[in-house]
This record gives sequence, structure tokens and C-alpha cells, in this order.
Amino acid sequence: MKRGAPANESGLPVKAVFRENLGEALVGLAVVLLAGFFIVFAWRATGGAHGGGIKVTALFPNASGVNVGTDVRVAGLKVGQVTQQTLDPQSYQVAVTLALDPSVRLPADSSAAITSEGLLGSTFIALSPGGAEQPLKNGDTISDTQGAMDLMALIGQFINKPSAAPPSADQATGAGTTP
Repeated sequence: MKRGAPANESGLPVKAVFRENLGEALVGLAVVLLAGFFIVFAWRATGGAHGGGIKVTALFPNASGVNVGTDVRVAGLKVGQVTQQTLDPQSYQVAVTLALDPSVRLPADSSAAITSEGLLGSTFIALSPGGAEQPLKNGDTISDTQGAMDLMALIGQFINKPSAAPPSADQATGAGTTP
């Protein structure tokens, strides 16, 4: 062993130990890179990627199916995502915070509706631009909203809809009627 070369506990030079454990080092590097990928993915999925966007709040009477990371779309194009949900203590509505792309300048009187891509599709918030000249600013509130529709309740109402009463036996045979 050369004098002055770094050594480990077993007395071998560090380069020799690295060569012996090259496979383990590469697996460790792959694990660290994979963990970094998952951290970036989670950051984007939870709204971290839109941290510099315009933050607006929308109050919904029913926010079923909406979670942090849910898409916000205008005309089908993603322009932001949900970053936070809280219960408004005054109105008992769900206050949903939206992070919107600052390059999309939506009018201040825009409306929001919770909708889905189909019967089994994912839920998203659809923004409909209004006609105001002033754009939405950081901290604004969208008051014209439509909450999520409860499809199970609608199906239940349709199935359990009371039908017309069946005719009685007298009405069906014509008995009991006078000519």
C-alpha cells in the first residue's frame, strides 16, 4: 500500500474497495435517482409545480371527487390544479384553492363547475371565462360555481320514481260502472 493513500477500516485503499463493490455502488446510485424521480413526481402532483401561479379560491356547495392535484381546465385544456381544500366556517361550503397558469388571463367574473370526463372518467374543475375586462388576480374568489352532481342519488331517484297507480280490478273489467 502506498504511503498517504486513503484507506478504510480493513486497511485497503478506498479505490480498491470501490472496485470490489462497484455493483453495490451502482444499485445505490439507481435507488437515489429513483427516489429523486418520485420526489419530483409527488411535488408536481400535489401542486408544487404551480407554486408561482395565480392563486384564486372557489366556493363549492359539494366538492365530491375533487382532491389536491385535481386538474383545472378551460375549454378542455389544463390551466392549473387544485392546491388546497378547506371548509368555509361561515357558509359551510368547500373553499377550493386553485393555482392557475399566470399566462392564462381569465376574466374576473369567470365561473367554475365540477365536472367529469364521462360516467367513469376523472373529475376536474371547468372554468368558463366571463366578460369582465379585469382579469382574475391573486387572492380573488370565484363566486359563480356549480358543485359536483351526485350520480348515485340521481340514479336512485330514477329507479325509485313512483309510477302511476295500477288500475283497480273494477276499473280494469268495467264492473261497477253505470251505462
